[in-house]
Amino acid sequence: MIDLYTWPTPNGLKISIALEEMGLDYTVHPVNLGAEEQFSDEFVKISPASKIPAIVDNNGPSDSPYSVFESGSILIYLAEKSGCFLPEDPHLRLMTLEWLMFQLSAVGPMLGQLGHFKMFASEKIPYAINRYTKESTRTLKTLNRRLHESEYLAGDYSIADIATYPWVVSAANRIPLDLSDMPNLERWLDQIEIRPAVQKGMTVPAPKSS
Repeated sequence: MIDLYTWPTPNGLKISIALEEMGLDYTVHPVNLGAEEQFSDEFVKISPASKIPAIVDNNGPSDSPYSVFESGSILIYLAEKSGCFLPEDPHLRLMTLEWLMFQLSAVGPMLGQLGHFKMFASEKIPYAINRYTKESTRTLKTLNRRLHESEYLAGDYSIADIATYPWVVSAANRIPLDLSDMPNLERWLDQIEIRPAVQKGMTVPAPKSS
């Protein structure tokens, strides 16, 4: 059983989608970022940087509990544990990791900064909004070009797609960013959206009933 410490952000949703896709049993532990629960002593023991998501695999290496933090590391760990969505072929494996790293280094940071300055910053700073709009658009167009060449980012559906999807769908729906001139990216979003595991993973953690 895997303990998942998360909150419904794009980075958190990556891992719930992955767990659903891989068919791994897990228990959800919500970490309320608004209440600053990520800074609790208990959580810092699992995630030293006080960031979600994090996991504890109770059947980790040597059948002992093993904690992993940082979403990219978690995805690689889960893919290797399950044998899913990270190819063994060296070329395809490297391609998957390249596009995973592109999400971690470009897609997430650019869209995250745009969302912050456009939606949450107390002061609207035109320079920051313009900069991150331009960089986010350029990043999404990179994905669109890639998806003209390939059905998914690394050929077959992989952890690269799982990592990237929550960020792109959030940007399209919440910021919002217009993807109408990026038909390959829109097609890719539609293909992933209909996957049952994705639909379920996108609801984690489920809202508390009133």
